[in-house]
Amino acid sequence: MRRSATLTPPLLLIAHGTRDPDGPRVIERLADAAAHRLRVPVHVAYVDVIGPTVAEALSEVDGPVVALPAFLAAGYHVRTDLPEQITASGREDVAVSAPLGPAPEIIEAMFRRLVAAGWQPGSQVVFAAAGSSDERALSDVRAAARMLGRRVGQWLTPSYVTTASPTTAEVCGPADYIAPYLLAPGLFHRRLAELPVAGVAEPIGAHPDVIDLIARRYRLAVRDHVSAA
Repeated sequence: MRRSATLTPPLLLIAHGTRDPDGPRVIERLADAAAHRLRVPVHVAYVDVIGPTVAEALSEVDGPVVALPAFLAAGYHVRTDLPEQITASGREDVAVSAPLGPAPEIIEAMFRRLVAAGWQPGSQVVFAAAGSSDERALSDVRAAARMLGRRVGQWLTPSYVTTASPTTAEVCGPADYIAPYLLAPGLFHRRLAELPVAGVAEPIGAHPDVIDLIARRYRLAVRDHVSAA
């Protein structure tokens, strides 16, 4: 990475991308809140489906950049797709932080959403993730389920909206509360909301704890990569 005259490089928040307008709205809210918290420019890019692409976003930023994958698990897009896109951009001054999840701040946001949905101690929680065929991503999801389980006082194993098993529809019951391991609303959350359960928490979204996490990821990347370059 080229040496920077400043230790406050811009942040590039990178999400998967969806044609559902609610998804980008959440990412933009996260970007706005992070910019306010960190007092640095924050840009947004997507690895798939919609733009701006990673290369397009990087072309608008000069000097070192911290790229933060707004993903809840280190699956294919985080480990392979994103690094390939950064390499293809020709930039050598991009420090990539760890993804958003799993992390304590994400779990705390999930817990707060669960309480807001009506959950009380003693009621059963069903942990629901999007699903993946990537074993590394599934391992991260299992770690997140264990973390939330400690928070609610239950042993939680993940269920999935699609792709992996068991599906949430197979394991949930009418007295259960669903905790979605989803960053933004969209098709997956709508499927969960249709299930015959006691309550479905909102997606994690632009919760204050998530903003805390973005700030922490950014500062660690600056400390470990930018300031050492």
